[in-house]
Amino acid sequence: MKAFYCHRFVLPLPPQHRFPMAKYALLYERVAAAAADSAIELVEPVPADDAALCRAHTPDYVVRASRGELSEAELRKIGFPWSPEMIERSRRSSGATMAALETALRGERIAVNLAGGTHHAFADHGAGYCVFNDSIVAARHVQALGLARRVLVIDLDVHQGNGTAAIARGDPSIYTFSMHGARNYPAVKEAGDLDVELPDGCDDADYLAALAQHLPRALAAAQADAAIYLAGADPYRDDRLGRLALSKAGLAARDALVLDACVRHDLPLAISMAGGYAADVADIVDIHCTTVLAAAARQQEAVAAPV
Repeated sequence: MKAFYCHRFVLPLPPQHRFPMAKYALLYERVAAAAADSAIELVEPVPADDAALCRAHTPDYVVRASRGELSEAELRKIGFPWSPEMIERSRRSSGATMAALETALRGERIAVNLAGGTHHAFADHGAGYCVFNDSIVAARHVQALGLARRVLVIDLDVHQGNGTAAIARGDPSIYTFSMHGARNYPAVKEAGDLDVELPDGCDDADYLAALAQHLPRALAAAQADAAIYLAGADPYRDDRLGRLALSKAGLAARDALVLDACVRHDLPLAISMAGGYAADVADIVDIHCTTVLAAAARQQEAVAAPV
């Protein structure tokens, strides 16, 4: 299975910034250590170019973001100071999801972005640590290549994919399913195709029951040719921003539900890591690495299965 990485492109953040930038290099190291045994090929993606980004974003926003012309208010909304590294990393992260989805559709069935899941980025602005919306960029990339007509976004980050829902609104070729904390960021939710709101303290049993109920609904309604899964680590019970109460075992069971459903429906799948803000970065890395290794195991089974 191919796993695309961009950990070398690091944002120069101020001390004590709460975004866990270190998790990406640590995740790469964990995956690299397991790569031989898990048949994982690590690949650095090319950056998304302007043409790819403008399938999801307005040209004005792409140009101003790239040139460092965003206002202080726009940068506060994103949560990062502007730097050339911010733009390069954001382009690489979108490029990784583009490459993962294209790889999955070209016969590999499942591929992974070791970053991505930047679902708070809107067409004309960024927000919530998200500059460009890699899911929409990737979906429209494979559509432009003629590899897929319809794409399903399965967003299981603890925060609603508001930017994804807003960009895809009115586009029947991208179906958005988000299962998220009802009282979490963003305060104002956007209407996606299927939104499932969860109460604070939702535990493994209730979460998995809700996913088992609603994922088949999304799959049936989307009638998709491919899927993108945002496997957020932030529903974890010790996440500082999560407000839910899932264990690591519960999150692994969540991943298994999604992976098994996509394999069963013969849906090529790209996976991105999305959010994770546990106080101990090792917990975030554990959760993401479990997702990657489960995907690699399913990918081997899916490719080996008879047609």
